[in-house]
Amino acid sequence: MTGRQSHRILTRSLLAMGALTVTTASLVRSQESAPTPVARPAPDVAALFDAYCSSCHNDIDRTASFSLDDLKAGDVMQGAHADAWEKILSKMARQEMPPRNKDQPSPADRAALVNWLQNSLDGYARSHPDPGRATVRRLNRVEYANAVRDLLGLQVDVSRDLPQDNSGYGFDNIADVLSVSPTLVERYVLVAGRVARLATGLGSVKPFATTHDIPKDGSIMNSGRPAYNDRMSERLPIGSRGGGAFDYYAKASGTYEVAGWLNANTNNEADRMAEDRVSVRVPLKAGAHVIGLSFRKSIAPDESVQTLRNTTDMVPLPVDKPIMLPMDISVDGVKVQTLSVPSYRMSQRYSQQNFPRDVMAIDVVGPYDVAAKAPLPDTPSRRRIFTCHPANAAQEEPCARTIVTSLARHAYRRPVGDSDIVPLMKTYAEERKVGSFESGVEAAVEAILVSPHFLFAVEGDPAGAAPGSVHQLGDLELATRLSLFLWSSIPDEQLLTLAQQNRLHDPAVINAQITRMLADPRSAALTKNFAGQWLYLRNLDQQRPDTDVFPKFDVRLRAAMAQETELFFTHVLQSNRSVLDFLSSDYTFLNQRLAEHYGIPGVNGTAMRLVKLDPAWHRGGLLGQASILTVTSYGNHTSVVKRGKWVLENLLAAAPPPPPPDVPALQEAHGGKLLTARQQLELHRSNPSCAACHVRMDPMGFSLENYDAVGAWRTIDVGQPIDNSGILPDGTHFAGLSGLQKILLDHREQFVQAFTSRLMTYALSRGLGPFDQPQVRAIAHAADADGDRIQTIIRGIVFSDSFRLKKVPEGKPLTPTQITMRQAR
Repeated sequence: MTGRQSHRILTRSLLAMGALTVTTASLVRSQESAPTPVARPAPDVAALFDAYCSSCHNDIDRTASFSLDDLKAGDVMQGAHADAWEKILSKMARQEMPPRNKDQPSPADRAALVNWLQNSLDGYARSHPDPGRATVRRLNRVEYANAVRDLLGLQVDVSRDLPQDNSGYGFDNIADVLSVSPTLVERYVLVAGRVARLATGLGSVKPFATTHDIPKDGSIMNSGRPAYNDRMSERLPIGSRGGGAFDYYAKASGTYEVAGWLNANTNNEADRMAEDRVSVRVPLKAGAHVIGLSFRKSIAPDESVQTLRNTTDMVPLPVDKPIMLPMDISVDGVKVQTLSVPSYRMSQRYSQQNFPRDVMAIDVVGPYDVAAKAPLPDTPSRRRIFTCHPANAAQEEPCARTIVTSLARHAYRRPVGDSDIVPLMKTYAEERKVGSFESGVEAAVEAILVSPHFLFAVEGDPAGAAPGSVHQLGDLELATRLSLFLWSSIPDEQLLTLAQQNRLHDPAVINAQITRMLADPRSAALTKNFAGQWLYLRNLDQQRPDTDVFPKFDVRLRAAMAQETELFFTHVLQSNRSVLDFLSSDYTFLNQRLAEHYGIPGVNGTAMRLVKLDPAWHRGGLLGQASILTVTSYGNHTSVVKRGKWVLENLLAAAPPPPPPDVPALQEAHGGKLLTARQQLELHRSNPSCAACHVRMDPMGFSLENYDAVGAWRTIDVGQPIDNSGILPDGTHFAGLSGLQKILLDHREQFVQAFTSRLMTYALSRGLGPFDQPQVRAIAHAADADGDRIQTIIRGIVFSDSFRLKKVPEGKPLTPTQITMRQAR
């Protein structure tokens, strides 16, 4: 099927989506609920506002664009102005209002207002559940790739072939920002065609090249790229050094050329010279493989670096001829061939022996030697697709219908009928006229992959439901929400079958499914996609520390930083530990490279492992990890502001407002003397417009100043001892990481609610509103009773009204086609 035909199919399908409805079924509410609040006398809200708030927050002054003039205590019991009341509750509970330089209510008055307001808001929410606005949303590129993998059993990451998605509220799965443009539609069509051909094995068998660039450090002072005497990947043979490994999908069984581009030890290794290419041919079966190239570890390597560079007059040419080194080619972790390559290559411009020979990139070219009438490959994806094989022409159409029906059911996440199957069978029949039975199936697979039923997560409303009314999600819709939340993918057979049987309304059944899904390897999506964005880990690859300031920072250290935090989050998730471990823990995950960076003894080898921490090492929790400390710094120095803002925003959900457009830059020197970060910010805070925000951010950032811009421990900055103390707006003094951890643990309820809010935003694919906050508090309260365990929070989100209910839009809802048209403009 051509790309133009696929585009027409997608367009016709989008136009038909206006009539799409999804049958809903009742869902029994969870028996878990927050305890009934203790009745307390209502405070005199008007008097408290008049005394402490209204002089600033009125219709005339509107300080912070907020006025109390229209608020009445009775509003809370009617659900009116919920957003304003939630803001008041948040500010009062955190003692952020009134400002410290203003008169303060007594502790008893503050507690009375906070308790009354929280109980009133929560009570109204229980009586009037509001799951917020549900938006038809497109699967983002990661979800689409995972869905393709799970639907077809095809181990190919197609997310790289799709444009990067926009982000909202900190995540790239937010419905409101997942736009659909004509360019994106064309890209989906191209990807669907490629995937369908790979999965069915019907693609061209002409040789083609795939290149994998191995992450390497830049040249050291213009003298070539270094290599290391370390095993660079756990997918390479034990005892190897350098090189790299990558996932490769062989589209047919045959012979493939595996080539490595080697460093020449010159100053400019972006030039790929034919002399630096070595290759060998190896047999590969059709399907997914791991291709690796590596050298062998040296017992006594010489890694000295010359000091004179840039001219052969100053850098002496090598006297000894290069020796021959064994270079191993591995497939799926097993050595299949060994080449001998020279230890260095003489260059007309430069020639150094300083750095060991290494692999800069890997090419795989093929297939070759494919028999003209070779049978189609037996791959997991073909077995997943071709569940029947017609013995004659009469069996072809029924078999094709069986295949298409099964695939469409899984792709569309629901039972399918004639309205779904007829267009797909028409596509099959059109292709069958000019091709084979299997090429007709391939065309139908491509059509499924560009269908809006696959691309969009759509939730219907019961027939005749009144606008603004609330109803429970059907089991099928709940299954899709759950799988996108925990797996970033579509439901598997077990979950889909339970949904079709309307059994997901049973709390015991859905609890069992949550347990099963979290134990499944696909739950790694929570680490990659939730934690990767919540903790800014995706930014680590873009971080470029200045090598003049941090000469020991390299790709090994960057990789270990990311692995530490990913393994740490995964351990908390899979072991169902308390989320308070994110604030403070007596363990982390290290290898030798990262342990040396931290100054921690006794950790040897490249493998990451759990390490118990000594308090003297100044580590533990997220804030002691180099990944977090690096992404909250600049390339050549730390940032008190970025680190303090990260803590407020990511750990306490109390982000400061954005800075004004005319905010002055920090002054790095004064009177000819370099200033420490504390001295720079003291000057900065002399501006009253800056002080209001910095008084909250800076103390937290100062407490982390003992960690440099790549997370290493230090005690001196610009020649002066570091002062890691801070004073919070309420007058609390603290110092260092341990002091900050104590502050955060003292505010554990605020952190648990903040973490729940971020995870709930990710789970719902939308920003949270005031109607969600009572749910957040209830989930955090239930978690507190169970040791703040992370899986208790996950279950609380799944059982929440926000996750299990849907509100019928006011007025006539937009169809996916209308949404697409608007976004395309």
